[in-house]
Amino acid sequence: MKKVFIKTYGCQMNERDSEAVAAMLRERGYGLAQSEHDADIILLNTCSVRDSAEQKALGKMGLLTHLKRGKPGLKLGFMGCMAQRLGPELLEKLPDVDLIVGTQKFHKIPDHLDHLAGNGHEPVVDVATEQGSEAAIRDHVAPGARPTAFVSIMQGCDMHCTFCIVPATRGPERSRSIGDILDEIRALAAEGVKEVTLLGQIVTSYGRDDIAIRDGKSAFVQLLEAVNAVPGIERIRFTSPHPQGFRDDLIGCYGRLEKLCEQVHLPVQSGSDRVLKAMKRPYSVAKYKRIVEKLRARVPGIALSTDIIVGFPDETEKEFQQTVALVREVAYDGVFLFKYSNRTGTPAATMDGQLPQAEIERRHAELHAVGDEIAGACNARLVGRTMQILVEGAPKTKKVEGRLFGRTRCNRIVFFPGNAPECFRGQLLDVLISRAKDYTLYGDPAILNL
Repeated sequence: MKKVFIKTYGCQMNERDSEAVAAMLRERGYGLAQSEHDADIILLNTCSVRDSAEQKALGKMGLLTHLKRGKPGLKLGFMGCMAQRLGPELLEKLPDVDLIVGTQKFHKIPDHLDHLAGNGHEPVVDVATEQGSEAAIRDHVAPGARPTAFVSIMQGCDMHCTFCIVPATRGPERSRSIGDILDEIRALAAEGVKEVTLLGQIVTSYGRDDIAIRDGKSAFVQLLEAVNAVPGIERIRFTSPHPQGFRDDLIGCYGRLEKLCEQVHLPVQSGSDRVLKAMKRPYSVAKYKRIVEKLRARVPGIALSTDIIVGFPDETEKEFQQTVALVREVAYDGVFLFKYSNRTGTPAATMDGQLPQAEIERRHAELHAVGDEIAGACNARLVGRTMQILVEGAPKTKKVEGRLFGRTRCNRIVFFPGNAPECFRGQLLDVLISRAKDYTLYGDPAILNL
């Protein structure tokens, strides 16, 4: 049995794609290796959002080609966004690579590996588009082994933000049917999954060109209502949305759909209207803050997180400080902070006013400290409260050895004493929060749940 090792770079969508590919390969008769040294085939699932992600994947593959020279039968492949963006160019950089598969061809990987294992000696490059590929990503690796699962509901993006390469690597928006998604979620629930996270490049754009608005509800809200009715599913999350998608019908789901978690990831990117316009983000700071106000009026205490890019071309110090002020005003529970990365092929790459890297680093460090301070204060307010967590198991880090962990409905990680993950995994457990750090909580199970 040939064994495959998949290393994933980038976002939750990439994690989901890797999981689907692994499941398809296992169904075809391949084994899943625990490390690259045990593998007969190594696949790197790549990201193109930032240049650093691409450089990491290229550097890793360079090291793997040395491994291949000592193990001639080893097959190496790129898959995902960088594979889609660069295609055959990757063979010029790394001629020892055997397989390059783009974002709409993941379901073809088992066939390509079968070919390479037989009489195929020439590298395979498959980055063509394929109609219907968004519905070919239903497989999951051992869903019964964990209580949470990612479910991809759409592929692609039509927003064309000036800093983003995703429309070029993932293609235009393509949505799965509600029935197809529900079949997948029902199967997951039957395997013991309690929480699903709906995934899309712009998840709130789901079905907008294919599914009619009904009773004033968008296709995405119709999907949320349908998932909320699936027996066995206890929690629903989604990522990554766009502020444009937070109309009243979606905001009204919070507090109405009991399984929809009280947590929203709401990317803002900048606190400056001029920078937002340059980014081609179709909202103002004032409109964004009105969405925040509506969400908090709907569910007081709702957890909010965001994405922010610092150092966008021609961003002034004043505009950067407007972003800092917005972070303080909204008081996010978590900030995912990114240094602007110049991506060839995006409009921002040719804009005037590209900032020195040192200045981008300075702004990143300043805002990072502000985000940590606010997140720590948000967590500190939870000490002494009893909160429900969904237990996921034992953490990978040894720093919290002798503990298990789970997540609250507002997506905070909670560690608690325990050494039997198989007994607790998948349980909804009340814990008393006893201690807090910036992004993690510590607690003790409420005695009634034991």
